[in-house]
Amino acid sequence: MQHCLLLVILLLSDLVIAEPIRLTTGEWPPFHGAQLPHQGVATRIVNEAFTLEGIEVQWEFLPWARSLQMAAQGQRTGTAVWRRNAEREEQFFISDPVLLSHQHFFHLKNRNFAWTTLDNLQDLRIGATRSYFYGRDFERAETAGRLNVHRINSDEVAFRQLLGGRIDLFPMSREAGLSLLAQRFTAAERARLNFHAKPLSSASLHLLLSRQVPGNAELLECFNRGLKQLQDNGKIAQYLWGVQHPHP
Repeated sequence: MQHCLLLVILLLSDLVIAEPIRLTTGEWPPFHGAQLPHQGVATRIVNEAFTLEGIEVQWEFLPWARSLQMAAQGQRTGTAVWRRNAEREEQFFISDPVLLSHQHFFHLKNRNFAWTTLDNLQDLRIGATRSYFYGRDFERAETAGRLNVHRINSDEVAFRQLLGGRIDLFPMSREAGLSLLAQRFTAAERARLNFHAKPLSSASLHLLLSRQVPGNAELLECFNRGLKQLQDNGKIAQYLWGVQHPHP
């Protein structure tokens, strides 16, 4: 921990004391949110991992595209949490997984269906939020016309169309979907919905530290060490359980 604190002091050597590192993120309840408890579960995990290494974090909540761009250009230390891809590997030092995100098909409880491949869903109307990415397999099936996909303006509208019978399925991160339902829908509406146990896609989400900021490679080592402590002591599992069982 002392090594990591010294690193931050050296990076800010023109200051009398070490200042917080500056990270960007966007609104994505329950993972990130300026008004959420602990500013979201992913924010909390990142904060506590750094705290274990003696490092304080200052967060800025921005539109997602700007959040990523400012970090990539080195205007901020980094950004969280994101999937990894080839472009981001060129721009950032990428942490060990902060958490795993699983997208599931939400549906009315009175609709029973089974699926092993996306081709099993050809006869169903699938809602999908505009510009959202649901995995390569879904993207290819949608582009090829093998799925009946209706692009919708927002997650909330998609859930309302699901309740109204205008679509049959709606894929969304399990935790984000449950959070939205808990905050925006009545108990009676929530009682009509469920999600399929088989995930549509799964992806690890990461802290990204800009390659344009000196010392970030070493800072990432500090973060990963703190993150492992949180994993080993069960804190991450505890925090995720809380968002997987939300209360309205």
